[in-house]
Amino acid sequence: MLTVNIHDAKTQLSRLVEQAAQGEAFIIAKAGKPMVKVIPLGKTETGTVSRLGFMAGEFSVPDDFDQMSDDGIAGMFEGKAA
Repeated sequence: MLTVNIHDAKTQLSRLVEQAAQGEAFIIAKAGKPMVKVIPLGKTETGTVSRLGFMAGEFSVPDDFDQMSDDGIAGMFEGKAA
């Protein structure tokens, strides 16, 4: 794998990025010590979008899910089973 010092990476950044995008990863070093590895993004990383409602139809929520008797709530605060 190609290792480039930070100064050369700055002056050749466009070329290095193009090479990385084509699958040729490289390492940037500072004073001979490897600092970072530049790799191309995979197709799954660039095209993923969070979708709202992606689990539609997978489960159901009862119409009264937010209704609880006052006794049930009081029992929960008092440590009693609802």
